[in-house]
Amino acid sequence: MFDLQDKNFNTPDEQHKPGRGTVDVVKLGGFVLRRLTFQPGWRWSEDVKPTGKTETCQIPHLNIHLAGRLGVRMEDGTEKEYGQGDISLIPPGHDAWVVGNGPVVIIEQTPQSEQK
Repeated sequence: MFDLQDKNFNTPDEQHKPGRGTVDVVKLGGFVLRRLTFQPGWRWSEDVKPTGKTETCQIPHLNIHLAGRLGVRMEDGTEKEYGQGDISLIPPGHDAWVVGNGPVVIIEQTPQSEQK
C-alpha cells in the first residue's frame, strides 16, 4: 500500500534530449511514466539510432497520443500513423517519425524490464 502522491511533468525526476526530442521522466509509487515531445523533423533512425546502436527501436511502447501525428514503420514494412486521442501498443522493431509541422506529445509506459 502507498500514500497519496503526485508529481508534475513540468518538474520531472529526469530529463533526456535525444536529438530534436525531449523525454521528461516521472517516477511515482513504483511506476515510471514519460512525456515524450518530438519536434518537427524528429525521426528515431536519425535522432536516437546513433546512440541506441540498433537498426530499429527494440523497446515496446504503450503510448497515449496527446498532440501531433506520429508515423511508425515496422521491420516487416507495416506502417501506421497515430494522432491525438489514439492509444498504441508498438512492439520492438520499429522506426518512428513526426508527421507534419507540429510537435508530437505522448505519454508513454514501457515494461518494467525496460525502465532505467
